[in-house]
Amino acid sequence: MSGKIKVVLVEDSAVALEILERLINSSDIVEVVGTARDGTTGLQVIAREQPDVICTDLQMPNMDGLEFTQRVMNEFPRPILVISNMVGPTEVDNIFNLMQAGALDFFPKPTSGTATDYARLQNALVTKIRVLASKRATLV
Repeated sequence: MSGKIKVVLVEDSAVALEILERLINSSDIVEVVGTARDGTTGLQVIAREQPDVICTDLQMPNMDGLEFTQRVMNEFPRPILVISNMVGPTEVDNIFNLMQAGALDFFPKPTSGTATDYARLQNALVTKIRVLASKRATLV
């Protein structure tokens, strides 16, 4: 893969979207090429930008993360990283359904934190995106 890994973010929370975009764009190897606040718009952005990896929320208006993941895998097979506060042990059904639909990994939604937290989150998020980007060829 040459150049930066291209990511599309689909997230309805303006705060989380801004934090995620900053985390990703502060990396030398990953860049956000498009954002959307709901799944319907997200599909349009994906069609236009052709990203390597898609990061999406689980709970969104108009189209939830599960339906969005199913649509992406049918229309634009790409590695999907679900970013949500709802990835704990009590959400086993959601996690199972998303994995069955094609999501490859999960990441906790960042909301705030210290500079140390920010650096740790950025490293973990970029590492997950890099690993998922390497799996794209097996999905297309």
